[in-house]
Amino acid sequence: MADLENVRVFTQSAIRIQSEKGTVIYLDPFHLTDGEAAHDADIVLITHAHYDHCSPDDIARVAGKHTELVAPKSMEPEVSGIADAIGAAGLHFMQAGGHLELRGIAIDAVGAYNVEPERLGMHPRANGWLGYVLTVDSVRFYAAGDTDQNPDNEHVVCDVAFVPIGGTYTCDPHQAAAFANTLHPRAVVPIHYGSIVGSMSDFDAFAAEVDPAIRVVRKLEW
Repeated sequence: MADLENVRVFTQSAIRIQSEKGTVIYLDPFHLTDGEAAHDADIVLITHAHYDHCSPDDIARVAGKHTELVAPKSMEPEVSGIADAIGAAGLHFMQAGGHLELRGIAIDAVGAYNVEPERLGMHPRANGWLGYVLTVDSVRFYAAGDTDQNPDNEHVVCDVAFVPIGGTYTCDPHQAAAFANTLHPRAVVPIHYGSIVGSMSDFDAFAAEVDPAIRVVRKLEW
């Protein structure tokens, strides 16, 4: 995982990970261009219902008949409709603490929600929205979703963490750095900034406060 060559990060929290055997995983595909409509997804994971994370058009851009969808149990009605529209090969719903083995990838669901008073109504714990820990080629990737550091996610064990830093709806750069330092992965990749919320300069503010023992990797693509 030296340079995370198998990882791409697009707008917001859209992430693509490819295993050594060629299994392609997308999380929250969003604002992908026509040139990125590869229909190469083996697995698409959705963290929550907001339009910049659950985008039917972008899911259709990456999905094919072989694609399996994973989403929070609370999103069953809308995601079932998306699965029917794309002719998905499989559909799986998870709750925090759940575990799934799919296409050789281990998936563990982690609660994603706000605890800061000013954000409590944006991602309530009661919605059952998720982050995911994916074990790919023995590397544990944690995609936190839209969240603050909270009692459910601050004990996650991971090698690589994708942490939102844009503020307003999620951790700001300073809170995200504290979250990363608590998790203490080998590498951290900031997400959810520089587009709908946050600015590109948030990367520098975040990186400056992360423990130097943790490698901060900029993977955002446009």
